[in-house]
Amino acid sequence: MCHARPTETAHRRAPAQGRASGLKAADNFLRRRESKRVGTEYEALALDFLRRQRLRLVARNVTCRGGEIDLVMRDRDGVLVFVEVRARAGGRYGGAAASIGPHKQRRIVLAARYFLVTRGGSASACRFDAVVFEGRRLVWLRDAFREDGC
Repeated sequence: MCHARPTETAHRRAPAQGRASGLKAADNFLRRRESKRVGTEYEALALDFLRRQRLRLVARNVTCRGGEIDLVMRDRDGVLVFVEVRARAGGRYGGAAASIGPHKQRRIVLAARYFLVTRGGSASACRFDAVVFEGRRLVWLRDAFREDGC
């Protein structure tokens, strides 16, 4: 079952990236929790940035079986924008943008289709954007990838 977390308006400072101090390599649960917290902070930074670009928040953290969307926004021209937020401390393995590969794109499209069907927005024009953080540098990739059915 898909759901969207209620929106938050709290402002946050830039999160520290990299390995959290005091965590042991074997403690996967703490690392996962720390990763989730850092991801939430980057999503908040991306949301603040997109709002300054005059996009309006529709939903946040939309999840369904097989897919997930970080932010759903509405652009000034009425286009529904599905946003993936990614952060990487360094450029190893291609960086943050390269981490949104074909498999991740399919998962985002799956969640977007479900969102459109359940929210009655199937007639809306839409696009898939990415907000990526390379270190502390934010890059907005408008129309980062396409899906013909949207």
